[in-house]
Amino acid sequence: MITHITSEYRWQKARKEGVYKSKSLTTEGFIHCSGLNQVIDLANYLFRGQKGLVLLAINEEIVEAEIEYEDLFDSGELYPHIYGPLNIDAVEGVYEFNPDSNGFFRLPPELSPEK
Repeated sequence: MITHITSEYRWQKARKEGVYKSKSLTTEGFIHCSGLNQVIDLANYLFRGQKGLVLLAINEEIVEAEIEYEDLFDSGELYPHIYGPLNIDAVEGVYEFNPDSNGFFRLPPELSPEK
């Protein structure tokens, strides 16, 4: 499973259109994703305190576009990038993804490794 953070608005728009396209697909040529073990650090770095987000749980075996694992910033970590629109049937779960009162994100209980 890979994950992607987006706004509730963008997700609802994708559901109506039948395909999801992030801003980065237009500007960079791919949709930024992360592994389940990477998403919280990423969320707290890029989206700290931001509300109205959802976390998409994506079955990469069903994604129709090419997925490449890349380290774009020489961080030593490989992140999955989807090189094309995301077919919404590959999204197996959509989770409300809001920060706590201190602005930090945590995994939804349904995705927590302790579950």
